Amino acid sequence: MIQEAIILAGGLGTRLREAVPDLPKCMAPVAGRPFLSYVIDALRMQGIQHFVFSLGYKADVIEEYLKEHYPTLDYSTTIEDEPLGTGGAIKLALSRTRSENILIANGDTLFKVNVEALASFHIEKESACTLALKPMYNFERYGVVELDSDNRIITFKEKQYYTAGLINGGIYLLNKQQFLQHQFPQKFSFEKEYLETYFDKGIFYGLIQDEYFIDIGIPEDYNKAQNDLKQAVLDLKNIDKSWTLFLDRDGVINDERLNNYVLHWEQFIFSKGVLEAFKILSEKFGKIVIVSNQRGVGKGLMTEETLMDIHKEMQKEVESAGGHLDKIYYCTEVHDTHFGRKPNPGMAYQATKDFPEIELNKAIMVGNKPSDMRFGRAAGLFTVFVRTTNPDQDYPHPDIDLCFNSLLDFAHALKS
Repeated sequence: MIQEAIILAGGLGTRLREAVPDLPKCMAPVAGRPFLSYVIDALRMQGIQHFVFSLGYKADVIEEYLKEHYPTLDYSTTIEDEPLGTGGAIKLALSRTRSENILIANGDTLFKVNVEALASFHIEKESACTLALKPMYNFERYGVVELDSDNRIITFKEKQYYTAGLINGGIYLLNKQQFLQHQFPQKFSFEKEYLETYFDKGIFYGLIQDEYFIDIGIPEDYNKAQNDLKQAVLDLKNIDKSWTLFLDRDGVINDERLNNYVLHWEQFIFSKGVLEAFKILSEKFGKIVIVSNQRGVGKGLMTEETLMDIHKEMQKEVESAGGHLDKIYYCTEVHDTHFGRKPNPGMAYQATKDFPEIELNKAIMVGNKPSDMRFGRAAGLFTVFVRTTNPDQDYPHPDIDLCFNSLLDFAHALKS
């Protein structure tokens, strides 16, 4: 698995100066959010757990945003005192990485690549650098690539008009050791002085990935992104067996113990109407999974075996009431930056590995805390807030699609 990414986020955004005169390019607002957030969320749902943000122009703006909106993200930053070029920025950022192979991405480009497929190919070929390539039609662009029969890169073409071709999508898998063996100056261009200088040595490969791609550095794409990335409206009438339901546990399924944990089955009390709700929900949704933070285990207050016993008994009761549960995910880690602990999306990522048929754009997260809602947004899910323990939660809210008093009220709304 590839678990680390460097995000090049130091760009000025010359062509977007009129639209966003006082922001780094990656912070340009798109459908109500900085564009950078879409890049982060897309990569986290590909298993990226640690980020290094390479910053330059107005680095403080990005740092403040990350602190406020991604407080549980595992990340570090590097800041250019003067422009180092893309190559110099990557070289500096590599000093903060922990792995042999690192994903490189641009903060102003969203390319929804399959990182697992890219990684498998990269490692199989023992590649120094593997480029994710996007097929394009009727375009004018520099960085058009040709491959040989083994997917080695054999040509970088000059800028001109093309009817069809493979473009460098700005996503790379880089072998750190092979990259750093070259004696690069402090300031250099990754594209010119690395890719174009060494591609014909037989160590660079490309993998075609015909996935969603947009580069907001191009004004037309920036305008297009406003519609492409706009949050869809949740219409409960669309729910059918192709949809998946993610449920928080404490405060949604069972009564939450104030300032304490449910430490054994005798302390587990189903909230009013929940078993009735499960029967309705199981008739509507194809899959139902629980995603629950269980720090009591990590703190040593209970054992994981006891937690599993609680879940076994809970599942029995749900099934006896006519409902079903496909999987129960839980995170026992105590540190908020752990990838599996909500609001980080690790449990949703694991669910997509266990159930490849899950479509995240046809899934709902139901929870009773703001962290549940942030988890849902980070995973690309619709969100439903239940007011069981937080009756004063603001609504409307950008992280919440619908709001109900309880799980049973949500279930009844599905029937109306």
